[in-house]
Amino acid sequence: MAQAVSWKWQRRRALLSVVLLLLAYFLVPVEADPNGLRLALRSVGTLLLVLIVAVVVTGQVRRQIAATRQGTAAELHSLIRLAVALVAGLLAFALADFVVADSRPGEFVGLHTRVDALYYALATLTTVGYGDVHAQGQIARILACVQMLFSIGVITTGASIVVKQLTSRPRG
Repeated sequence: MAQAVSWKWQRRRALLSVVLLLLAYFLVPVEADPNGLRLALRSVGTLLLVLIVAVVVTGQVRRQIAATRQGTAAELHSLIRLAVALVAGLLAFALADFVVADSRPGEFVGLHTRVDALYYALATLTTVGYGDVHAQGQIARILACVQMLFSIGVITTGASIVVKQLTSRPRG
């Protein structure tokens, strides 16, 4: 019984975390800045955010693999954190795409809004790549390459762990 309550609480907490991440994604100010120093600092900040999220997601993947060997309580906690970290990774890349598109017109074709950036990041990270929004400039292509490598090495592993654990978990 206590485990069912914990599972429900963990799911609610994860859902709240994802909602807060989405709110932050859509509300954080990233408009272009004519001040070159501030623009450079914001670009470096965005890059650092992406790197931090990559480290966090990678760590969560490792913890989930270790937790699978420890038992269900540690496994559940690690699984929830991994799922939230994967969403954070997606949103960090979407934000980086939007910042590049907003500050350097011509880097992306068809990327004008945060929804476009989220769509592009999700299409890139899932390797769907519809082609309606695509990287055209060198900076955008480098960012897309980083997203693809991150997707192959981290997102794919993390998502497969989440799906495997959720589908093998008894319902209750």
